[in-house]
Parts: sequence; C-alpha cells; structure tokens
Amino acid sequence: MTLYIAQFTAKHRIIQVEENSIFMWRQDSGEIDTSMLADKIKRESSVHFFNMVAGKNYKIDLEDITVTIWRAEPFNG
Repeated sequence: MTLYIAQFTAKHRIIQVEENSIFMWRQDSGEIDTSMLADKIKRESSVHFFNMVAGKNYKIDLEDITVTIWRAEPFNG
C-alpha cells in the first residue's frame, strides 16, 4: 500500500466558507481515481468540516458539497 497526499478545496452550495486542506490516504499503487477520491474526501473530511461551521441546526447533505482536487501524488515524507 502506498501513502498518497492530495491538496483540495471543498465548497458548499449555501455556506459561504471554503475548506482548503490536504487529505492523506492509502491505496495500492497505480492510477488515482479523482472521482472516487473526491467522494472519499466528502465523506471523511468535508461533511464534518461543514457540520462544524453550520452548527447542529443545519443538516449537511453530501450532494451540496463539491470538491476540487488541485494535486494528488505519492507522499514521501
């Protein structure tokens, strides 16, 4: 398994705050499926970020979040 790192921006359809961050994950060596990676980032990072920003009275739907992956590469740190 190879450790990868990605730089991304997540935006919510209504909330005016953006998440600019990095995401690390392990996968077998090979091509990075950016569509599957964006979905993984939404589920494991962005939904929690926007829940913290919005508070408990607003439900965050994954469909309202868009993720742009700027860079993704093996991590050698």
